Amino acid sequence: MARYTGPKTKIARKFGEAIYGDDKAFEKRNYPPGQHGANKRRGKKSEYAIQLMEKQKAKYTYGILEKQFRNMFKRATAAQGITGEVLLQLCESRLDNVVFRMGVAPTRSAARQLVSHRHITVNGELVNIPSYNLKAGDVVAVREKSKSLEAIDRSLSSSSNVYEWITWNSEKKEGTYVSVPARIQIPENINEQFIVELYSK
Repeated sequence: MARYTGPKTKIARKFGEAIYGDDKAFEKRNYPPGQHGANKRRGKKSEYAIQLMEKQKAKYTYGILEKQFRNMFKRATAAQGITGEVLLQLCESRLDNVVFRMGVAPTRSAARQLVSHRHITVNGELVNIPSYNLKAGDVVAVREKSKSLEAIDRSLSSSSNVYEWITWNSEKKEGTYVSVPARIQIPENINEQFIVELYSK
């Protein structure tokens, strides 16, 4: 399975929320796509369907494929703490996600591209692996040669999000992944317990 590159509004409508950020097309039709999308009397979803949908929502939100996601769940299961919470923390600790959270890119897919194209460094070293797992204290920066990129400047100028677990220095174009975020600090509307229940069957 290749990474999803189709219409993002269609996916957002499937889940009933703008998981990819602001979307004018979603606001116009925020019901599921398809012939019966607007029908309010759609059949009640089974427990399995609800759990599966929550897993898919998490995968689409963070741009992670099934095999990667399953491996992350195994890591979360083996780690100390609440499995569902640790799973989301692993998603948030990915380099592409932190680049997005810092405002260097407007979306996670754009952040993934910046990392893949060698525009980002971690602790002074070039890292081109979007799934690279950051640790508390790691310094993420825009590569010196890439600091003049218009796309990065445009994204930073329009970013207004502030997270307690990340610091950002606009002059140096670098930030620090201060700490692993607590569940309450992760803004995504994902019910991680459903995912745990799905994988535990």
